[in-house]
Amino acid sequence: MALPLMQKATAVWLVENTTLTFRQIADFCGLHELEVNGIADGEVAQGIKGFDPIVNRQLTAEEIRRGEADPGYRLRLMHNPAAEGEAKRKGPRYTPLSKRQDRPAAIAWLVKFHPELSDGQIAKLVGTTKPTIESIRDRTHWNIANVAPVDPVALGLCKQVELDTAVAKAVRRTAGEGGVMSDAERMKLVSTEQSLAMDPEPRLPSGISGLENFTLGERKEERSSPAAAKADAESLFTLPADADDE
Repeated sequence: MALPLMQKATAVWLVENTTLTFRQIADFCGLHELEVNGIADGEVAQGIKGFDPIVNRQLTAEEIRRGEADPGYRLRLMHNPAAEGEAKRKGPRYTPLSKRQDRPAAIAWLVKFHPELSDGQIAKLVGTTKPTIESIRDRTHWNIANVAPVDPVALGLCKQVELDTAVAKAVRRTAGEGGVMSDAERMKLVSTEQSLAMDPEPRLPSGISGLENFTLGERKEERSSPAAAKADAESLFTLPADADDE
């Protein structure tokens, strides 16, 4: 339900200038009935000047008269053609001027530590554009030499809940695509369920007696030492003792 501008100030004006019930005013302004009662008693919204909804084209005098005549009537906000499509506007979020210089660092952090995020998700998180993300990813940004990765949550560009939600969505999308890419292809993040279902990686045996203390270098030294070569030659030309007796 659409609400009027300056809800409390509008409620103050309606309490002071109409005979509408507290429930009617509360429903129209998006407040609790007890809060409107507190406004009437002077305990709530002290110092707030009333905001005339008729002058500001949010209510008509006829609509107020209908409400005063019928306590069960619900006031309807006046239609404003200029407000059409405002709630459906899409695009990157607004970033204050004081924080816009921090966006390249936040993009670099997301690209480095969350490669599973798409450019569209990064653009929504930090309020940037896809060409800027591509320039950071390809290291063609004009100030790339001075860009150091910084957590966007620490910079105040997004909330931790928003980042976690985006990462979880990227994980679900990756799991739906199936498979894990190689490191050269920017390995995707695998969910915990997928990692537990994978076959264990083969490991080299480590409990063979004597093998753990016998290095490859020692084996090469023994083969290449003169004493070992002499012993091998003597074993080839030495006859057994029984052959000598014959």
